[in-house]
Amino acid sequence: MRATVQKKGLLLEKTTHGFENLGVLNPAVIHHNGLIHMFYRAINKEHFSSIGYALLDEQSRVIHRNVLPILYPQMDYESHGVEDPRIVCIDELYYLTYTAYDGINARGALAVSKDMIHWEKKGIIVPQFNYTDFHHRAESMAPLNEKYHRYNGPVNPIEVSNGHIVWDKNVLFFPRRIGGQLCLLHRIKPDIQIAFFNELTDLTPAFWDEYLLHFSDYILLSPRFEHEVSYLGGGCPPIETAAGWLVLYHGVQDTLEGYVYNCCVALLDLDNPRIELARLPYPLFGPEHDYELHGIINNICFPSGAVVIDELLCIYYGAADKRIAWATVPILPLLEVLHQNPSQHYAL
Repeated sequence: MRATVQKKGLLLEKTTHGFENLGVLNPAVIHHNGLIHMFYRAINKEHFSSIGYALLDEQSRVIHRNVLPILYPQMDYESHGVEDPRIVCIDELYYLTYTAYDGINARGALAVSKDMIHWEKKGIIVPQFNYTDFHHRAESMAPLNEKYHRYNGPVNPIEVSNGHIVWDKNVLFFPRRIGGQLCLLHRIKPDIQIAFFNELTDLTPAFWDEYLLHFSDYILLSPRFEHEVSYLGGGCPPIETAAGWLVLYHGVQDTLEGYVYNCCVALLDLDNPRIELARLPYPLFGPEHDYELHGIINNICFPSGAVVIDELLCIYYGAADKRIAWATVPILPLLEVLHQNPSQHYAL
């Protein structure tokens, strides 16, 4: 038994506006007062990214689209791009995380807002260590998977001298506090990690230093199946259900045609999301249509936003790094299929 996914096709494409004249992709969405607010990555012909905005009704019809970006590079740490947003609302404050790219390093950053119009940038919120310092700390308790070195180790001495920092992307918050704490997912390849803290001000260098000393304790999801064998990355902010936190993420497989990005699904414990309850042993969906197979980068379905409307899970994703598409799946059958694939069946 598989949950039935219905691909609905393209939702947004590039325009002639200067900030999005190469492509649009990887949208964040949030459902509020009967409308869907979409914040998406927009790329110009110089390959610099900013964040565009569109407003959708509950049938995912576009009813408004800004002609200017809502967030764009302003700081040195994001000088080459503001990329791949995700959004949640916690305690009446909107948290929009994104990847800040300075031309060398890509790191998770945060902006907050009370109205989704005026945004205050909070800066980089992930650890900032070069690979040597990261490796020394992260292996303190247990050896790292060798892929950490393959994906994060500097290729040559020039990268070290240029200030190469371990890339930490795909940062997204859980949409409420858990046990009184804020909780986020982030990704240092090849795994997805989890972090808990009381307030944003806790995310200091000392916090991350201690965190990395216990790094193995915070690895949440690791590649397990063929379609995600290369690496994983965070997708949509977790969705709370009676069965657990529903997590849509991307799994990547290296093939003869290059990397293939699939939309994957796992279920985490509600009270302790460090516990993986279930995972689909196959992709929920992957690239199959021309708009997913061919683009700026081929063979990509990159889920980054999802909402539930009338028990229908609506998933919004980047297609081949050039367009935005969406798909739907009834949430109750999906949870039932997950129930049939508990994670202990695949325990090593």
